[in-house]
Formats: sequence, structure tokens, C-alpha cells
Amino acid sequence: MKTRLYIVVLILSVGITTSFSQGKTKGDLKKDNKLDKRTQVEMMINDREFVFVPRIALPAGMRPVNISANQYGIKFQPDFIDSYMPFFGRAYSAVAFGNDTGFSFKGKPEKFTTEKSKRSFQINALVKGEADIFRLFLSVGSEGSASLSISSDNRSTISYQGEIFAPEKTGTK
Repeated sequence: MKTRLYIVVLILSVGITTSFSQGKTKGDLKKDNKLDKRTQVEMMINDREFVFVPRIALPAGMRPVNISANQYGIKFQPDFIDSYMPFFGRAYSAVAFGNDTGFSFKGKPEKFTTEKSKRSFQINALVKGEADIFRLFLSVGSEGSASLSISSDNRSTISYQGEIFAPEKTGTK
């Protein structure tokens, strides 16, 4: 009888020990990945160096446009913003008519502010182009999903849904 009791205790102790030593579960790994992504996003925002890649354009008064297959984006740097974004909507001045370059502009931002809330970041930037002034309002979730709104003096406001990523580092530059 005592031998059976010892065997049962031994089997139970081995079973309990192996269940605790299995490592991280899928849920634990998912939580760790979310924390890593949040840390990455916060570092990119604090460094003011990231790329916004749009997936969907949301023009005012029009249907959403899927633009994920194209190479559009805005590269944010502390002292330079480079935009290559499509535009769908209404132009208000003759300068904007016939100009099919979308929201393509480069320049040093005259204004670049970031604010952190509980679950997101708000970024406001102002860039003067050759013939227009562009106001960028970017809201970034803690895991990198983002919503961008661009307004200008010569065109209607347009919004985009997408994500931010770290800029690609190359040996040239």
C-alpha cells in the first residue's frame, strides 16, 4: 500500500513539474510580441523617424479607394518630410488643376509636434510646398496602425488608413 502511494505521489510530482517547465504559452508569446511592437512604435515616434504606408484612401464625399498595391507613403524625419501620396477629391484653385502629382512634396516641417495619450500618439506637421501649404494630422495606435489626414489650401481634405514602419536603412546616403 505504501509503495502504491509513493508511486502515485511520484507520478503526480513529475506531471506537475513538467507542466510548469514547458515555457511560454502562445498567449504569453503574443503578449510579448505586442509589447515589443509597442516599444518599437514608441521609439519611432520619439525619434520622429518612420514611414507611413497607406492601405486605403478616404476622400471626402467619395467611396474609399484601395491603394495598398501601389508604392505610396510619407517618410517622416526630424528635419524633413517626403510625401508621395495620391489625391482623390476636389481642387479649389487653378494651381491644383492639371497637377496630377497628388500630394507629392518635400520639405522641412515648419511645425512638428507629437502628443502621447493612453493608447495612441497624435502627430501634427506643417510643410510648405512650392505652391501650397500641407497640414498633416497623424494618429498612431500603440501597435502601429495609423490614420492620416492631409489638408491644404488648394484641395479638399483627404484621409488615409495604414501603418507606420521603421524606415529602411541603406548603406548609401
